[in-house]
Amino acid sequence: MNAARQNEQSIFHTFFKYVSSNVLGMIGFSCYILADVFFIARGIGADALAALNLTLPAYNLMNGIGLMIGMGGAARYSLSSTRPDSDTHRTAFTHALLLAALCALFFSFAGAFCSEEISAILGADHDTIGYASDYIRILLLFSPLFLGNNLLLCFVRNDGAPRLSMAGMLIGSLANIVLDYLFVYPMNMGMKGAALATVLGSSLTVVILCTHFFTKKNQLKFTLKGFHPSFLQKIIANGFTSFVIEAASGFTIFIFNLQLIRYLGNTGVSVYGIICNTALVVICLCKGIEQAAQPILSINHGAGLSSRILKVQSLSLKTSVIICTLPVLLGLFVPNLFTYIFLEPTSEILTLAAPAIRIYFTGFLFLGINMVFICYFQSVAKSVQSLSLCLLRGCILVVAFVYILPVFFGSTGIWLAFPAAEFLTMIVGICFYRQDLKAY
Repeated sequence: MNAARQNEQSIFHTFFKYVSSNVLGMIGFSCYILADVFFIARGIGADALAALNLTLPAYNLMNGIGLMIGMGGAARYSLSSTRPDSDTHRTAFTHALLLAALCALFFSFAGAFCSEEISAILGADHDTIGYASDYIRILLLFSPLFLGNNLLLCFVRNDGAPRLSMAGMLIGSLANIVLDYLFVYPMNMGMKGAALATVLGSSLTVVILCTHFFTKKNQLKFTLKGFHPSFLQKIIANGFTSFVIEAASGFTIFIFNLQLIRYLGNTGVSVYGIICNTALVVICLCKGIEQAAQPILSINHGAGLSSRILKVQSLSLKTSVIICTLPVLLGLFVPNLFTYIFLEPTSEILTLAAPAIRIYFTGFLFLGINMVFICYFQSVAKSVQSLSLCLLRGCILVVAFVYILPVFFGSTGIWLAFPAAEFLTMIVGICFYRQDLKAY
């Protein structure tokens, strides 16, 4: 009995040690998003906010690639931690770093030569294309920093330094907020200034994380000994779910933007800018729980300790529900709070935003549960289940609903698409999880 209680306390302590660090770190990352939204909306205007929202799918794609490499490589690193002399453990960081560098070349080229074309594809019109292309050009040109940020956060955390990851995110975020204010207001640099503030904040995070390489804890080495291109495929396969989560989020924003332009014009996109950027913060908090659980689940799965896996999963679900309840309650009872934070709204925006926020925010509870299930299946190497849930919530159901529901409910159907897709995905996730529990 005492041994069981100690085991439970050990899991509880380890989980919340990682959760506290990761959630605080992801709050810091959320401030990257919110600072740009706040200063662009307040300092430049509603069209600039709409343009920022139109560029988010490109950011999601780039961030998804970074998370795929970082999460995929770091998970392989953790799974091999019981065999520190294996090729997998020694070269995981090297493989991930080289893959990130290759992807960064592609994004930088696109930013240098195709920013206006990308903005037009994403839905920018004559009112928004100037803002959108300015922002996306800088974002993509400096993709090596963003990809390196994701890579280092995952590996440094899994190499036993979650607090350094948290510190890097928080300090970089604070720098981004200060620089956003300076570049947008006193220096009047517009969208270019907001993008540069994000780049410099990310640069500071990378510098802080690099200090890990000079500590005694560091086990991350760059070595080409044991390098093999086939291992790149393993990193991609292991982290593909993380990519799908992020890319699907961008794809959802893209589809929503197209439908909103069709039904409500740029005003609808501006309102959605408030909603989806708040949603990205909630997703970041859920990712904090996911990133806390992932190394613990992977290590215990590798050791065959099923009771510890179930305990971590229970803690993850409870924590996720608690965290996601707050924005749901705020959205239901004080929906205009979010509108006034980001804009000086017109009566048209207020009339549109309040019911949209109430409907959309109810989906956050289901989102949090789905993220826990996806993390669980990814961590225990059940890629079919995790990928299925990602595709359901991020592509299949939400796209179906965003086109079908407006036929019956008008523009209200667009806002209903998100909670409907998340709810049905949760039902499928529960079925998958119950089936998997039979193995224990």
